Amino acid sequence: MSDSNSRLVYSTDSGRIDEPKEKAERPKGDGIVRIQRQTSGRKGKGVCLISGIDVDDAQLAQLAAELKKKCGCGGAVKDGIIEIQGDKRDVIKSLLEAKGMKVKLAGG
Repeated sequence: MSDSNSRLVYSTDSGRIDEPKEKAERPKGDGIVRIQRQTSGRKGKGVCLISGIDVDDAQLAQLAAELKKKCGCGGAVKDGIIEIQGDKRDVIKSLLEAKGMKVKLAGG
């Protein structure tokens, strides 16, 4: 057994040893926030995907909460993209433009 291929995976004191995961860096956008409507893989239910916002995760979650409250619907933040349930593109666009962001409606 070679030592170069061995690593500690379990300890009786602390249990399973996980490798420290490196936080993936989100790609920087071009300064344009894109709002896209998507229904695929969601059993026909539409959501609006908001991408291209260059802020950290805490500010992104805060913005998502504000948008959900203004739209009166649910949503989530996944991998730096805000998902808002329903087709609320026009409302979201006006709210983000009021915050001084450059917004485009992407897709169909």
